[in-house]
Amino acid sequence: MKVLGTLNEFQARLFLASLALDQGRGGISRMSELTGMSRTTLTKAVAELTSRKKLEAGAAGRVRTAGAGRKKVEEADQQLRAELTQMVEETTAGDPMSAVRWTNKSTEALAAELTRRGHPVSDKTVARMLDEMGYSLQLNRKEKEGPQHPDRDAQFRYINRQEASFRASGDPVISVDTKKKELVGAFKNGGRTWRPQGNPYEVQVHDWPSRAKGKAIPYGVYDVFGDRAVVNVGISHDTAEFAAESIRRWWRLDGRRRYRSARRLLICADGGGSNSSRTHAWKANLMQLVEEIGIPITVSHYPPGTSKWNRIEHRVFSFISLTWKGQPLWNLETVINLIGATRTRTGLRVKAVLDTKRYETGVKTSAEEIEKLQIHRHKINPAWNYTIFCRNE
Repeated sequence: MKVLGTLNEFQARLFLASLALDQGRGGISRMSELTGMSRTTLTKAVAELTSRKKLEAGAAGRVRTAGAGRKKVEEADQQLRAELTQMVEETTAGDPMSAVRWTNKSTEALAAELTRRGHPVSDKTVARMLDEMGYSLQLNRKEKEGPQHPDRDAQFRYINRQEASFRASGDPVISVDTKKKELVGAFKNGGRTWRPQGNPYEVQVHDWPSRAKGKAIPYGVYDVFGDRAVVNVGISHDTAEFAAESIRRWWRLDGRRRYRSARRLLICADGGGSNSSRTHAWKANLMQLVEEIGIPITVSHYPPGTSKWNRIEHRVFSFISLTWKGQPLWNLETVINLIGATRTRTGLRVKAVLDTKRYETGVKTSAEEIEKLQIHRHKINPAWNYTIFCRNE
């Protein structure tokens, strides 16, 4: 009888029924006493042996006949599905009062409320029903960028062609942007980090700037082809002068060594902020940089509403955030050390430098400076694509 342990319910009852038939009169009783299987089950199994339909059902994998077993709770309670649908759709429809009640929308909370309304049900059943109804746990997805600029796609294609041209000639392409300003001091930083049990960092309850030791303004310059970055951390204001100084520091620390034979430089930047395509100050400060490094600088701005496609955002800034997650930025030294410790398996290396200069806001570019700008605007989207040359060229 050891073979019974290898059989499912359907196979076992047919096997014993076959043995009972072989023994003739009294076989069902003897098999029942020997194995503990009820006489009723064995009697039905004997009848099943003559039913081709039952045997085919077993061969197809069915253990019991169709319809056997306990019915689903929603079949026994016809109002359950309607109640659950109403509860979930209250938040789906965006009812603000319902959103307060069902912000969590956990299966445990839904099951408890259904039980309170007279429909006893477990959280696992609620989860199964929601899945059958086409619901799933989802995060918010940033998709609404606002109206798309009609020249958006053309600009991206042009930037790609520009980068391909610079790569072919061995000239550098950099992606630049300012990371979110950070308060320096005992403030909570999102994420978790390994600490001795029961010994978390103690930080301020409120992120009030008045309690900060200062602020850190990281302006990043990412070498697209070299997978290297320099982050210039300012302490005053994010201005056009600060942006140009950050690029200057990248050139001195890394660029001129890596690209000794460079004949030109391409900067890919957002269209707003300190490197705005609309301000003369940005172009005037780049003009000074062009005079210093001796090669023309081409700038291509990303279209409005597409800053997330700027390479430095997802190739550098996202990894800096991972490096200092859960780590309070106690002081500027901590900021510099954490940024400089940023690494990736693909080879990204980051240098961080502190910029203590006080950059003034509201500085106007004089008409004389504007007149001296040597700018060639490209035929494609000239407001977003231009090259700044040395004055003697």
